[in-house]
Amino acid sequence: MPDERIFHYCPACGSERIELRGGKRFSCPACGFIYYHNTAAATALILKTRAGILFLVRGQEPERGKLALPGGFVDPAEGAIEGMRRECREEIGWDPGPGCRFAASYPNSYRYKGVLYNTCDLFFAAEAPGLSIADLRSPSGGSPGGEILGLRFIRPEDLDLKSLAFESARQALRQEFPAFFGP
Repeated sequence: MPDERIFHYCPACGSERIELRGGKRFSCPACGFIYYHNTAAATALILKTRAGILFLVRGQEPERGKLALPGGFVDPAEGAIEGMRRECREEIGWDPGPGCRFAASYPNSYRYKGVLYNTCDLFFAAEAPGLSIADLRSPSGGSPGGEILGLRFIRPEDLDLKSLAFESARQALRQEFPAFFGP
């Protein structure tokens, strides 16, 4: 495993002797500081409509320009469903409500500003047959530098899984739509 340092100096005493073990445990032999860089929880929504599955076009790294499902990191003191619903409100201006079901969970990694975050991605599914792009809004309005460049509905049979930003979403969609992508 490569040395994925997020600390080069001990946050407690400033020593340069901070050590990384097992890819997640930082310790300082000078003062005894220990930090576990544990897995972060993230959520996403597989939203099915008559027009297809809703995807966002990512406006920022990682994977700028690729497709992603609405979702994001779960905040502290927030449950997975609450986090997914908050992310949907923030990203698309729409709340799927309580009628979502748990669909799948897969590990993922997310490199942001040089830090590798290992995530446990939790996927939920909902149906909103009559929902259209006009019912949604992207906060960045598709502006350059925004988090979201656009919104698209894509039918499973028209989706190229290589266009997705994250492997965990590919796996979740394979599981949710085995007739199109295999198990």
